[in-house]
Amino acid sequence: MKLKNKYDLISIIKLFSQYKFFFYILNLFLITLYLSPTTIVRFFFYNDLYFYSQNSPDFKVSVNHTFVFLIFSIVGFLTYKKINQLIILCIYLIFLSIILEFTHSLISYRGFELADMYGNLVGVTIAIIIIFFYKKKNF
Repeated sequence: MKLKNKYDLISIIKLFSQYKFFFYILNLFLITLYLSPTTIVRFFFYNDLYFYSQNSPDFKVSVNHTFVFLIFSIVGFLTYKKINQLIILCIYLIFLSIILEFTHSLISYRGFELADMYGNLVGVTIAIIIIFFYKKKNF
């Protein structure tokens, strides 16, 4: 979808704001994926529920976690407009990214990984920076 002007982006923000259930469904989907004993995504990509793909040792941050939390956070920021809602959302996203990763240590066939938690936090942080500059420029 190509945005012709800033009014197209504003219409997308209004759409997300009107349909908050999309963000809530995305929350439920993300939490379900994180708390499942095996990764459902592994089944679709590798046809094996217990296959464990290794991250590259060169990366200190899990890139796939960064992308997931970046998209998830941006959808959240497009859903809410008021500054007090955005502050609460920032706190929620940061705590969610930390808590979900810690729950992996309690789930069988899952494990806590610092690189994954850093990836979660990097995704949220990038989204916060993007939204900060967008709000500063347009409002």
